[in-house]
This record gives sequence, structure tokens and C-alpha cells, in this order.
Amino acid sequence: MAAKDGAKSQEDYKLKDMKPELGEKWPHGGQRGGSGWIGSERVASTYDLVEQMFYLYVRVVKAKDLPPNPVTSNCDPYVEVKIGNYKGKTKHFEKRTNPQWNQVFAFSKDKVQSSTVEVFVRDKEMVTRDDYIGKVVFDMREVPTRVPPDSPLAPQWYRLEDRRGESKKRGEVMVAVWLGTQADEAFPDAWHSDASSVQGEGVQSVRSKVYVSPKLWYLRVNVIEAQDVEPSDRSQPPQAFVKVQVGNQILKTKLCPNKTTNPMWNEDLVFVAAEPFEEQFFLTVENKVTPAKDEVMGRLISPLNVFEKRLDHRAVHSKWYNLEKFGFGALEGDKRHELKFSSRIHLRVCLEGGYHVMDESTLYISDVKPTARQLWKQPIGILEVGILSAQGLSPMKTKDGKATTDPYCVAKYGQKWVRTRTIIESYNPKWNEQYTWEVYDPCTVITLGVFDNCHLGGSEKSNNGAKVDARIGKVRIRLSTLEADRIYTHSYPLLVLQTKGLKKMGEVQLAVRFTCLSLAHMIYLYGHPLLPKMHYLHPFTVNQLDSLRYQAMSIVAARLARAEPPLRKEIVEYMLDVDSHMWSMRRSKANFFRIVSVFSGLIAMSKWLGEVCYWKNPLTTILFHVLFFILICYPELILPTTFLYMFLIGLWNFRFRPRHPPHMDTKLSWAEAASPDELDEEFDTFPTSKGQDVVKMRYDRLRSVAGRIQMVVGDIATQGERFQALLSWRDPRATCLFVILCLVAAMVLYVTPFKIIALAGGMFWMRHPKFRSKMPSAPSNFFRKLPSKADSML
Repeated sequence: MAAKDGAKSQEDYKLKDMKPELGEKWPHGGQRGGSGWIGSERVASTYDLVEQMFYLYVRVVKAKDLPPNPVTSNCDPYVEVKIGNYKGKTKHFEKRTNPQWNQVFAFSKDKVQSSTVEVFVRDKEMVTRDDYIGKVVFDMREVPTRVPPDSPLAPQWYRLEDRRGESKKRGEVMVAVWLGTQADEAFPDAWHSDASSVQGEGVQSVRSKVYVSPKLWYLRVNVIEAQDVEPSDRSQPPQAFVKVQVGNQILKTKLCPNKTTNPMWNEDLVFVAAEPFEEQFFLTVENKVTPAKDEVMGRLISPLNVFEKRLDHRAVHSKWYNLEKFGFGALEGDKRHELKFSSRIHLRVCLEGGYHVMDESTLYISDVKPTARQLWKQPIGILEVGILSAQGLSPMKTKDGKATTDPYCVAKYGQKWVRTRTIIESYNPKWNEQYTWEVYDPCTVITLGVFDNCHLGGSEKSNNGAKVDARIGKVRIRLSTLEADRIYTHSYPLLVLQTKGLKKMGEVQLAVRFTCLSLAHMIYLYGHPLLPKMHYLHPFTVNQLDSLRYQAMSIVAARLARAEPPLRKEIVEYMLDVDSHMWSMRRSKANFFRIVSVFSGLIAMSKWLGEVCYWKNPLTTILFHVLFFILICYPELILPTTFLYMFLIGLWNFRFRPRHPPHMDTKLSWAEAASPDELDEEFDTFPTSKGQDVVKMRYDRLRSVAGRIQMVVGDIATQGERFQALLSWRDPRATCLFVILCLVAAMVLYVTPFKIIALAGGMFWMRHPKFRSKMPSAPSNFFRKLPSKADSML
């Protein structure tokens, strides 16, 4: 029984094929472009990766000549749209007989039982029941259908009728009613009948939105020297250092080794800044009086947009800046201006446009473009994702004593973030929303996460008690593992590791298509560096990159949290893998066994050679002897035979190539085998809250060191897996290129004498530095762009 349960759970954690009915299908059995309701020669559709969902749209524009209340002589009008049991209301205007609402209501056609649409105009009363002004009734069978990209349906004026619809009343209302799909432009901002329970500020947070990451720059500050800096105690020359602050980022130079009023540093400080530049550049020159006391000797405050922007590695002109004396108040303004020019600092400051500012892990990078738009190349493809639905989601919170979930999905690729609408109180939500991204490099990853909305303005409370949007699960898809122009429809398991162990939170259904615009350009990219060339000409240190990435993530999270509705910090951090560097015994084990798996091929080869030596299979041993004699007698055949062998293995493996994108692998991640103690350690706070002061210090130090070891072990495993990916067809284009290269190499080596090959190779290897480039070689770039199992790590 236990074995059956284990097999079932393993099956639950796997990717599942789906056969959804994608594309535009219209009522009365018709297919768009076919013999149905709408005849058209256009068979292609921009919304062909989702299942069609029909909505009845009612646009209430305005009203005129509304009669005032005979008692109050005023009119506070609003409109109520009613279809069956569903009611939607506009806001009311005070004392206005010609109000303008311009609001759209969307009613899901599947849930509409009524055959009529009623539009009521009412007068808002503060004490008694709202007065009835008039209504307009529409027959559902007469409602027209609108198909984008047709222009929006023109609204019309309708005379208001009395309650029974027998006579016309004073006043008119302008309304448009039509049948459409989620492809309609009115869909994102419409009031939805399935979210009618959401009120107040929560209404904004249920709508689908597209967000753009802020444009990030690296700010490089080269602190060269200062002149005439004077401490308060002039008898003692200062030991100076410079502190620079940009927003929340503070960096300091080293202490000048000499005590002097003209100190020199020549040190680079690098910050992350986001456009539009809201933070100030704040610099102080300080004196280290005692180890515990610093004294400010001068300061400089400047906006960031005054600094030069550079696009390459050419040197920026340095400039002398006058330091403002520190300590003079506003009342002594004249004195401060007198002393303003007594000291100055020599700086070289620039905004770097040639780098890509890293805000996500390089293993799951989705954007590789430099900051400066003029350095961008043409896109090589288009990524389209249909976020279809989810199945079997877990309850995430309690609302009015009832367990429930209000799920929505977030996708991040490049600078564009998308957020689907929130489906209220559903364990099996259907979004059916389609989004498109431009692709500049195929060796990038799109990340999708499913979350529970805890900001609907009600009395909901998440399981952990905090008012944060809870994580339901995440999916990553590497574009290079997708075949071009093929639609992938799969159900991905949503897996989350908790303190109690691994839990499947449900499944999300996606339709993905990667369209290649230029195959030649894509193949060309495989031989070029992943990141812009400035990363290789003037690289940052590992510590700098870690610190800058953390700052970039913080800035992106802060800026997106200011959007309306906000994309909250906990969502951005989860999507950007903010805690991926933290120590975890489980991850370390997983990375160790990834390395073991990589080297298992070599171990198997050594075992096979041992079997040959021991004559386990006499026929195999005799054939190996014959091959060995041939290669010894004709050494020039060794290399071509090896390449030909790899070519044949690549062709053989083509039959077994993966047919679906990678997914979160629980076995690879050691998520199921983690012990409670290991999970307790993984979810422990940092610093730890588990022991006494000494234990705490040692434990944190161990975790910090072990986290770095874990990353190194993971990187080694990644390199080995990339080597395996050469012939595995995990990335079909890369394997095809390598297989063709092997064939060409085999043919060239067959006809070229081995001595010439060896001589040319040796001469190239020992070539003069003048003929060497700082940029990585094409084989190195090709190898770094190959996929690894890191994409499937949980």
C-alpha cells in the first residue's frame, strides 16, 4: 500500500499532457474563419493559445435630462445593470441630471441564465429606498457580437421606460451592449460579475495588469583624491576616507594610508540607480578620529541626472567638485559661502549603459540586454504564453470562518511582468489570458508563479496570520528547450517546500509557443557571450555582483510596490529567487548527487573497460583489440573516429529527445527525502534563533560558508550537465549545431594529416597575446548557453 502511495505521489509531481480546445470558437458551433456565425478569411488569431471565454459586456456611458426628485428637487443618479441574479452598480453623482460614468460591466456568459439585460437608472437616497427613474431592457438574442480588431461598438441613446415597460419616461441613457471574449479591449478594466463581492480598494487588485521593471543603471564613482580637507583639530592632520550614499546604499573607501590634508584613494564604488532618478548623490569626506568616532569634514550633494552616461569602456573625464563645509547652519549662510571653495574633491562619476544590471540569478536569467537602449539588437523571436487555468489548489486562508483561496498568476520575462485577474474563492480557477514577449536571446528563462490574493479588503486571514499574498507555487521554462513554432500544452505541478515537508499545492495549465523570427540570428547568438561585453572587459567581483544584485532586487520590489494595484514585495522577491544563496542541507545534498550523476558516465566507462580487460564478453574484447591495433597503427584516425562516434550517438539520441519542457523535479531537489531537522534548519531565520550567543555566531558562520560551497558545487554540476546537454537534444538547436560540427570536423580530420592538425593547434594555443581577445571564445560562449538541470531545481 505504501509503495502504491509513493508511486501515486511521484506521478502527481510529474508534468502532464493536456488537450485543451485552444483558439477562437464562436457560438452556434462555428469556428472563426469557418462556417459558423462569423465568416472571415482570417484564420490566424492573436488569442489562439487560450480557451475562449464569452462575456456579455454592458458599457454605461452617460445620461441626460434626468427628472429631479419632486421632494428634494435634486437628482443623485447611478445605474444598476442586472442580468438574472447578478447586479453591477456605477458610482452615484450628487445633484447632476447629466452624469457621465463611462463604466463597463462584464458578465460571464456561462453563468447567465436570464434572457434579458436590464439597465436601471436610480436616484440615490440617504434615508429611504432609492427612487426609480427608469430602465432600458435588451433581449439577449438580439445582442451583437464584436470580434477584435474590429472597432469598439458605438453606444446609443435609449429613452427610459417605466417599471412595466409600457410607456416612455423623461430622460435618456447612452449604453452599448455586445457579446465578446477576453480578447476584448474592455476586458481588463471591466467590473466582473464573478468578483462582485469585492468592494472598495480591493476592486483594483483583482484586475489583470502589465507592469514594467524600472530601468536600472550602475553608477560608478571613482574617488581619486581630495585637496585641503581640514579637521576641527587643525594641529593633527586627518586620516580621511570618503562615504557615498545613493538611496539606501552606503559605500566607503578605504582609509587613506597617510595622515594628510590632501588624501588620495583612486577607488571605485558602484551603486544601482533606477530611472527616473529620485535619489540624491550624497558624498561626505570624513576623518577617522578614533576607531569609534568619525568626523565629517565636507560634503557634496548632487542629483544623479547630471552625471555622464557612457556606453562602452572609454574613460570618462574626471572633474573637481567643491565641498560644502559641514557644520554651518542656515543662519550662518554667508560664512558657509565664504568657506565653500576651501576644499574640493576629484571624482570620475558615470552612469554605466553598457552593462546589464542583474536583478535575478544568472541561472534563471530572463533579460540580457544592456541598460542603454541604443545598444539593443533586434529581437530574434516571440514568446507567447497562454495562462489557462489551475486545478486542485489548496486552501490558503480563512474568510468568515471558511477555508478559501483567491488565486492569481504572475509571469516575469525580461522587463515585463504580467498579472492575471484574481478569481474569487476558487480552487479550480480559469484565467485564459494570453501574453506576448519579445525574445532577444533563446538561452533565457521565463518564471511563472501562482499566488493567493490577501488584499481584497475583506476579513480574510492567511494561514500564517500575516496579510501577505501567499505562495502557491512556481514554474520555470527555459526557452532554448522549446522547439520553434510548436505549441506546448502541459499541466505543471505547483510544489512548495514547507517546514512540514514537500507539499503539492495544485497544478497550473499553460500553453507556450516560441516563434523564431530569424534562425540565422539565433544560431549566431550561440557563439556570442550571454551578457554584454562590458561584463567581460571590466568585470565586477563576485562580492560586488552579490551586493549589487541584492540592491537591484530591492529597488525593483520598491518601485513595483508603488504601482496601482501594487505588485507586492513578497511576490517580486519570490519570482526573483531572493533567498537562493541561503544555506540549505537539502540543496547541498541535491547538488552533490547532481555531480555524482554527472560523473556516473565516466564510472560506467571505467567499468566497461574493466569488463573488456577481464574478457567478460569475448566478442566485445576481440573487437576492442582490433580497434586498438588500428588506432595505434594509424594514430591520425583517433580524432576523426571520436568525432564520428559522437555524431552517431547524437543521431541515435535524437529518437529519445525530450518532448516537453523541464519542470520542478522533487527527486532531483531531494525535497521528499529531507528530514524534519534539515527542514527546520532550512526554514530557520538568518541569523538563527536556536541557541546561545556562541552557538548562534558559529552556526551563522557555518551557514554562510556552506552557502558559498553549495553555490560552487552547484556551478560544477551545471558545467557537467551542460556537457551532457551537447548530445541530449535538450536544446534542439544547440545539439543540431554540435552534431553538424562533429560531422564537419570528422570529414576535415579524415582528409587532413594529423601532424598538420597538431601543429596548427599547438601554434594557435601558444599564440602571441597581441592576437588574443579579452572576450570569451565562441566555443566557450556556446557551452555557457547550454541548458542544465538547474532549471528543474526546486
